[in-house]
Amino acid sequence: MPENFLQRKLNAILKNPVNLFWVLQACFWSFVSFISLISLTLWYVQIDVAHLSHTFWQSVIGIIFSLPLYWISMRCWHTPIFKRVLISIASVLSISFLWTAIRIELYIKLVGTEGHWSEFGGWFFSSIFIYFCWTGFFHGIRYYQLLQFEHKIMLKKEAEAKSELLKRLSAQSVARDAKIKMLRYQLNPHFLCNTLNAINSLIEAECAEKAQQMTVQLSKFLRYSLDNNPDTKIALAFEIKALNLYLEIEKTRFGDRLKLDFQISESAKSALIPSLLLQPIIENSMKHVIAQNEEGGTISLIADVVEDRLVLELSDTGAGTSVDRNKIKGKTSRGVGLRNIDERLKVLYSNDYVFNISIIPSGGLKTLIKLPIESIDETNIGKQVQNSKMVS
Repeated sequence: MPENFLQRKLNAILKNPVNLFWVLQACFWSFVSFISLISLTLWYVQIDVAHLSHTFWQSVIGIIFSLPLYWISMRCWHTPIFKRVLISIASVLSISFLWTAIRIELYIKLVGTEGHWSEFGGWFFSSIFIYFCWTGFFHGIRYYQLLQFEHKIMLKKEAEAKSELLKRLSAQSVARDAKIKMLRYQLNPHFLCNTLNAINSLIEAECAEKAQQMTVQLSKFLRYSLDNNPDTKIALAFEIKALNLYLEIEKTRFGDRLKLDFQISESAKSALIPSLLLQPIIENSMKHVIAQNEEGGTISLIADVVEDRLVLELSDTGAGTSVDRNKIKGKTSRGVGLRNIDERLKVLYSNDYVFNISIIPSGGLKTLIKLPIESIDETNIGKQVQNSKMVS
């Protein structure tokens, strides 16, 4: 407890520049007095009141003479270094001369001996040395304080910059999440409208059992869609199970017209991809191929790991008509869906991905996606297993 109190008091004193100056003054001149006592008074065995008084009073006078030296040093602090050095040397020589004269006169009066003026040179040299030490000590402390002050300013600016960066990153993260959700959820209404129209058609055709089955399938798929954030990455195996929910709905609509060819390698099953990334691509094939071709068609998905990249290749057999390459990248519904997927991948992977669209000879569309390989970790296994039970 006393140590903490003394520490707090010492810190309070040292934080005040005026207090710090006088503490350092006392320490410096106490040290000068101690050296004088050891090297002169005790060495020549002059231990009496007169000599001890002289040692004390010369230090008091030295402190007084150091005040104008301090004032001169502060006044010329911002002058060019060469000018400041000249002023400091002239000031030290002048003050040392006066202090030497007073020291000798004081010594003569206190001790009562004569003939010491002949030793003026030696006394003057020691005075010059002491005041040059004082000047060097002052400049060292001054530069140290400025360095500490600049360091505090730098730390403050750095803390402010980090705080600003965190705010900016937080804002970017919020904007990123909002953008991802917008890009994914804007595709859902197309599928939802088609499914509801199909359920309505089944009800009109009095196919109650199929309509009920389709409603349950739609409910499961929408529940999965709501329970998974659009920026969440899940294992491809679980994504395929979720995709099967969507395909079961479409099979109810199109029956044998819808054919699937999925080839998923074992190494690709554990690779992570953004949640519901493939559904909009297959939904495009359903709308522009299966729905427009009386004989239906085949949707293929090939997934494998090649050179530490997850390679996904989705293709359809086409609707039997030529496809305008410009319309694919334009503002048509098919173009919007594919362009939004590209934007979503750009947000999640920056430029570290491949998203290519090409037209195969049959007129179908082939979509090639290459992503950095990321395997499922233990923290996500539990959640995704639970999700897989729901979609199975």
